[in-house]
Amino acid sequence: MKPELADVIEYRKSGLSLNWIVGCPLDCGYCVRHLFDNFEMKVPRRLMSDEDAVARLTGHPYFRAHRTPIQLLNRATDPMLPVVKPHLFSVLRRLDARGLTNHVLVITRWRVTPEDCAVLNSFENLRLTVLVTHSNIQDARIEPVNSEIAAESLLTLYKHAERYRTVLYWRPIVPGLNDSDADIERARELSRHAHATVFTGLFFREEIASYYEAHGLPLPYGETARRKIMPEAAERRILYAFERDGSWGALFRKTSCGVAYAHGEADYNGHYGIRELCDICPPEQLAKCRAAWVKPDEAAVVREARGLGATGGVEINERAIVVEGLDEPPRYYLQHGFGYQCHDRAKPHHHRQHGRAPVGWQAENGTPGP
Repeated sequence: MKPELADVIEYRKSGLSLNWIVGCPLDCGYCVRHLFDNFEMKVPRRLMSDEDAVARLTGHPYFRAHRTPIQLLNRATDPMLPVVKPHLFSVLRRLDARGLTNHVLVITRWRVTPEDCAVLNSFENLRLTVLVTHSNIQDARIEPVNSEIAAESLLTLYKHAERYRTVLYWRPIVPGLNDSDADIERARELSRHAHATVFTGLFFREEIASYYEAHGLPLPYGETARRKIMPEAAERRILYAFERDGSWGALFRKTSCGVAYAHGEADYNGHYGIRELCDICPPEQLAKCRAAWVKPDEAAVVREARGLGATGGVEINERAIVVEGLDEPPRYYLQHGFGYQCHDRAKPHHHRQHGRAPVGWQAENGTPGP
């Protein structure tokens, strides 16, 4: 097992991610477990006790009570697997018992029962969101798990939701694989059984491409990328269907936007600064994000960025804080602390690509994207 996997906490854009159980039998071909060389670990294995996992999370230098968004078991297993679920619930109970009101994101594509919903409704303090991954990919070589399992879980979660919220996580969308008119129509139907819908593309890294090639799977793209690939044409087809038919639920490009909307709050990632992201958001959500989005004090930003190891100039423009010398975890720490996007000057977010890979995009003048 790679050392990175043994480190149970990783800071990701949607939250401080706690992964004290690794191993999954679901075999989704595009799984990020390929990046950790543990795709063949099919039996979930606990790396520490639930109590120690909570202590590790709440004692982490990047953790802020009531503020830092948290993700549970989103890197190396599915939290609703029968052998994993009791530990998920145990950690949720321990966090809730501390009176924490942090956002907590749980992502699953597996079975959720009414009894599970009763447990999820029992937490009084946490702002809990269950995101149900649904792709409608029919090629069992790429996704052996029938998407109808996730669809049924979504319906169950939405029907029984009281204290928690549920999001349709429509992903990964890959042109020619699951973006047909029928696929889009299925997403529309399901969007009405969720508090929000988030759509996104595919992480297609070298490790995943190697797995595809070794197993004779059709390569979805001719190149790999550091960021998710969501081609412009695919997004346009989805948005055209969304704008044409008013019976969709609320649709978002970013996870935190959907989570925040589901809880009636402004986006905690400060995406409002990237205005072209917001052109599909409900007007009432735009108003919340506009009211909460405040350009931070330059001296405070520079002080914190320098304390985290930033080098070079620190810029605060109308879209984001821009820094040099910080990798993703400290940038996310700044982003969640100030409620304002924080970007690496060496890896710019290009207009309209929304932080995605340039694959399949064109610049404003019609030439291929950077």
